[in-house]
Amino acid sequence: MKLIVAYIQPEKLNAVKQSLYDKEIYKISVTNALGCGQQKGYHESYRGVDVEVNLLKKVRVEIAVNDEFVKQTIDAIIAAARSGKIGDGKIFVMNLEHCIRIRTGETGKEAIG
Repeated sequence: MKLIVAYIQPEKLNAVKQSLYDKEIYKISVTNALGCGQQKGYHESYRGVDVEVNLLKKVRVEIAVNDEFVKQTIDAIIAAARSGKIGDGKIFVMNLEHCIRIRTGETGKEAIG
């Protein structure tokens, strides 16, 4: 079992969701996030004061999958989120030690579904 965490551009969320649905991956969690990387932010003027904005809006997508779904999940995210420009995002893959479905008490692969 793996936990896949992806940081993507907010405007790519619908495309990523559709790409995941096309691969029959339906269970995702989405959170708004702020972050910076190579983009380093930008400058804007607010009421005559130069302001550096270095925490940019991102979307964090978390998906717990069984091992046989890892590659197709990553491929779906990349296909939908890639623009070829700095700031497309990152994907992290972590081992998932335990998973328990609260409603039924199922554990492991059965709990992820």
